[in-house]
Amino acid sequence: MKTLCSNTAVGLIALTLLFASQARADGMVPDTSVVIIHESEGEAAVSVTNTDSQLALLHVSLEDIPEDREPLLFVTPPLARVEAGKSQLVRFILQSPQPLRTQRLKRVIFEGMPQDRPATEAGHARVGVTVRQNLPVIIHPKGLAPNRTPWTGLTWSLQGGTLQVRNDTAYVVRLGQDLRLLPGAGKAMLPRTYVLPGETLKVPATGGPATSVRLQPATVYGFAVAAYDAPITP
Repeated sequence: MKTLCSNTAVGLIALTLLFASQARADGMVPDTSVVIIHESEGEAAVSVTNTDSQLALLHVSLEDIPEDREPLLFVTPPLARVEAGKSQLVRFILQSPQPLRTQRLKRVIFEGMPQDRPATEAGHARVGVTVRQNLPVIIHPKGLAPNRTPWTGLTWSLQGGTLQVRNDTAYVVRLGQDLRLLPGAGKAMLPRTYVLPGETLKVPATGGPATSVRLQPATVYGFAVAAYDAPITP
């Protein structure tokens, strides 16, 4: 299955002179591809495993998306020493001053930093590589029913070469950026892989008149499902 989640590796590169180089990856691996926090419970927990063969420091940081910078969460612990092969439980605590009306989207970064590792080993220069897991965090309001197909609630319209999508639902909709306009070979591209509740996005479109838009939706956990053809309303 394809995933829309973002798992990026950031290299900390050491220069090699006379020695051959050796690369190692230090991985902190969470037990989920997305963190879901239910307002009714007030918190959620994620287990993060140190898959490296050495002790490492786990650093956890929250990241706001550009469209929503309201501080709604804190994590504990933000820093922890995790032995090789062991796991650390990370808690996400909701601190919203007002009841939530829609789902909210944040991100969390899990990063493992090697500890007490020699710079060279047996005539080889060592290149340390830290793996950062950058996952979405979805905060689900109390009383809002689960929705396994939130993309069906999007409204699409096309006018003068501009495709518009509007999300009048209370759900964060995750989908691929590439869109096809049917019938024909028209195309459009969204600026990102999510549409927030109450949001309207407008993007250039090619191909002339169309009656539907084919999109690639994703589940709440970021896995792509079958393509969906949504009608374009006048």
